[in-house]
Amino acid sequence: MDQQNQDGYAIAVVGATGLVGRTMLRVLEERGLPVSSIRLLASKNSAGSKVRFGGKNLVVEELNRKSFKGIDIALFSAGASVSRQYAPIAAEAGAVAIDNSSAWRMEKGVPLVVPEVNPDAALKHRGIIANPNCSTIQLVVALKPLHDAFTLRRIVVSTYQAVSGAGQAGIDQLTAELKGRIPEKPKFPHTAAFNTIFHGFGEGEDYSEEEIKMINETRKIMGLPKLAATMTCVRIPTMAAHAESVNAEFENPVTPARARKLLERAPGVIVWDDPSSNFYPTVLDAGDHDEVYVGRIRKDASRPNTLNMWVVADNVRKGAATNAVQIAELLIARNAMR
Repeated sequence: MDQQNQDGYAIAVVGATGLVGRTMLRVLEERGLPVSSIRLLASKNSAGSKVRFGGKNLVVEELNRKSFKGIDIALFSAGASVSRQYAPIAAEAGAVAIDNSSAWRMEKGVPLVVPEVNPDAALKHRGIIANPNCSTIQLVVALKPLHDAFTLRRIVVSTYQAVSGAGQAGIDQLTAELKGRIPEKPKFPHTAAFNTIFHGFGEGEDYSEEEIKMINETRKIMGLPKLAATMTCVRIPTMAAHAESVNAEFENPVTPARARKLLERAPGVIVWDDPSSNFYPTVLDAGDHDEVYVGRIRKDASRPNTLNMWVVADNVRKGAATNAVQIAELLIARNAMR
């Protein structure tokens, strides 16, 4: 049974017992989205468990084809196969499905949205909106104001990604290894503790799936289908927040001072940039925050019209749960519900 709160919108969270699902619930409360009722959905194995929301422990229901009756917004974070099957069912029932998986991101006609970057794209939805990859979200939030001013030509990005990007299983593996234990069900093909790991590769692919996602999603969100882009994505033994080393080349002259001023005024961005005083963002600084932190803004001494910068954000919050809730807020504010 739905838990009644106040006048507002009927919300469903698919994957409510997972790391991102639980964070979605927390973000919904923190941001005060008007919720009239909430329905927590998960697999058969998780059905019957309880998750806290609104000061109460709510029972999780098993996801099925009838789960979306009367729902206005369905937040999905249960994996691509579940989203492929159930997001269209949610849309057919009259809800807007905001999906955190990779299932719909590159689908033609499905908006891929970061509210600070391409909010108008969300207004063109047909019942499904895709939430980008966590690493892509923080990247485009930092690039957007610079592209608007100087016009992007090429980007080279290396990531330093927390194990939480692989969900609770990634956290559990690193936690076990740091305590000297062998994890029962390791998430990664190599030891995570004190190590660096690449993401999974498709058969015959030189680039990992994560690297390909970042390239394609950045082009789609920024509206730059021919943007020259190359990525190297690395998992590091940290728990929360991703960091990125970004090299961005522009068509027009750019200075660090001008870029810094633009980023300081950009929505969702916080600039910490005084390396001489050891003032720059770390993953511990960004953890449990919704903003994208940018520091070490400097000229690339080897190329004209090119900057280096360091971009850090909480991958579970802004990189997943918060961005999804912000999309819901955008739809409500723009009167763009079904």
